[in-house]
Order: sequence, then structure tokens, then C-alpha cells
Amino acid sequence: MTTITVISRTGERSQIEAVAGASVMEALRDSGVDELLALCGGCCSCATCHVHINPAFLDKLPVMSEDENDLLDSSEHRTPQSRLSCQIPVTEDLAGLVVEIAPED
Repeated sequence: MTTITVISRTGERSQIEAVAGASVMEALRDSGVDELLALCGGCCSCATCHVHINPAFLDKLPVMSEDENDLLDSSEHRTPQSRLSCQIPVTEDLAGLVVEIAPED
């Protein structure tokens, strides 16, 4: 299990436990984080699982695909820390990961 800190849109912090091999989106959804819509269910075809990653963890993430990059381009809340949580697999390297739910577009 990997602990992830989640920052809500209102700034509230909570911690969840994530199973290795699941996506960060699945871990958030399964833990009851309801601000994350994840409408496509993890198929990288919307952008409703958009999160901002703590910069200390960016180099531990897989390289962003062209599809993910294109979807994030459609968000007016994109930052250099933006990622789609469905594209981030939970690994032991991500222990302590901090994600902030991006504002809704």
C-alpha cells in the first residue's frame, strides 16, 4: 500500500491508501474522493481526472503521452504540474505523493 495525500479544491488535506498497480485516479475514486469525476473511467479520453502533482514527484512519473498532453491542453487550469490521474500507476516510488484536485473546467 502507498499513502497519497489529496488536497481538495477547497484546500482540505486527506490521506488515502492506494494499491500498487492501480492508477492514482482509481485510488482516489475508490477512496471516495468525489471531486474527481473521471468520466471516461481511465481511458485517457476526457480530462476530468486532472490533478496537480507536487513538483518533488514529477520525475518519478511515467512520461506524458501525446494523448494526455493534448487533453490537458484543453484545460484552462493546466500548469507545469498537471497530469491526468488515470495515467499515473501507483508504485512504491510514489509513497508520500501529494496531488491537488485541479479546478473544474
